[in-house]
Amino acid sequence: MIVQLLIGDGGKLQLSQLPENLQILLAREVGAIRLIDRDTVHAVADEFSGLLGAIGMSSPGGADAAIEALSAHLSPDLATRLRAEMGTAKNGDPWPMILALPDDDLLGLMRRESTEVCAITLSKLPVAKAAAVLEKLPGDQARRITYAISQTENIAPDAVKRIGAALVQDHCTKKVVAFEKAPVARVGAILNSSPAQTRDDVLEGLGADDPAFADDVRKAIFTFKDIPARLVPTDVPACIRGVDGDVLSTAIAAALAGAPEFVAAAEFILANISQRMAGQIREDAAEKGTVKPKVAEESMRALSSAVRELVDAGTITLVSDEEEDGE
Repeated sequence: MIVQLLIGDGGKLQLSQLPENLQILLAREVGAIRLIDRDTVHAVADEFSGLLGAIGMSSPGGADAAIEALSAHLSPDLATRLRAEMGTAKNGDPWPMILALPDDDLLGLMRRESTEVCAITLSKLPVAKAAAVLEKLPGDQARRITYAISQTENIAPDAVKRIGAALVQDHCTKKVVAFEKAPVARVGAILNSSPAQTRDDVLEGLGADDPAFADDVRKAIFTFKDIPARLVPTDVPACIRGVDGDVLSTAIAAALAGAPEFVAAAEFILANISQRMAGQIREDAAEKGTVKPKVAEESMRALSSAVRELVDAGTITLVSDEEEDGE
């Protein structure tokens, strides 16, 4: 009755802010109103006015409205994370958060969700982005998803909204983790600084327990013998600049007297620095004579650690296995 009174007097109500189930219920109640006597209308208006006067404070109501009200006082990243955690989004629409995902994340979503959910997601994407995502999907999956789009003609808006909210929780929530680096990077860094025997034993055990993880760890490891395959020749001078001269000549001496892969690493280093410096290092290495295995390993590890530090600092980039295969 109050809504009908306000509408009849030309009032403008933001009923769209109400949950859809309440909008439906309200529409049905307004539709059920017929003739009501004047005294009843006045009694209802007086009661409603009394209730309004008794209100001391009101809150926005609902997670969407609460976050929207607080968003001006929160950091943008925190507001976004809260929306994702609660499965909500600005103005109550979760889909902008999903549509803002990079193509690779959308591909991950497509691989994990059902064909029907993928069809709805693809339908919500802008045409150009939908085409780019569809192009990267396997042909059979792309055909199933496009066919499923034909089955979405009669889906209700509320169902699409609920699906979007569920996808936000699964794919847009920023997880708070204890470690900055991934497990592969952490294990690789530890094994980089470990003795060769320990490294080989650990990798052998990992290969038996989890071959895929062991393979990723091997790729993350960088040792002295990896230098020719993964170090860009022009980066060699920068890599040896921070290594003590005695340690460098010891590493070269041990490598030149070692297995073929160590000889190749030493020759690679010497070939990519000035000939004067290379000659001096060869002379110093020759004077070292036979290097004890423990000293040899420590000196080679010092050189590979210097390379890794430059990589971690972003100063240089190692050649990946994919790049090597392409070459």
